[in-house]
Amino acid sequence: MDAKRVKQILSSSSDIEVRYNGTSVWIDNLNEDGRTATVHLRGPLEERSDVAIDELKEI
Repeated sequence: MDAKRVKQILSSSSDIEVRYNGTSVWIDNLNEDGRTATVHLRGPLEERSDVAIDELKEI
């Protein structure tokens, strides 16, 4: 995924499924470097991680 698409997903009102390493995640924000994003797992856990955006896959 690229930074432009991450920004589009963040601004969208739609529920767009994104996966990281096969796990469904929410994108919280695109980090300042433009190459990483903060994400958290869908579900009850709110643990956040910074991941490379090129490892995010839109389903």
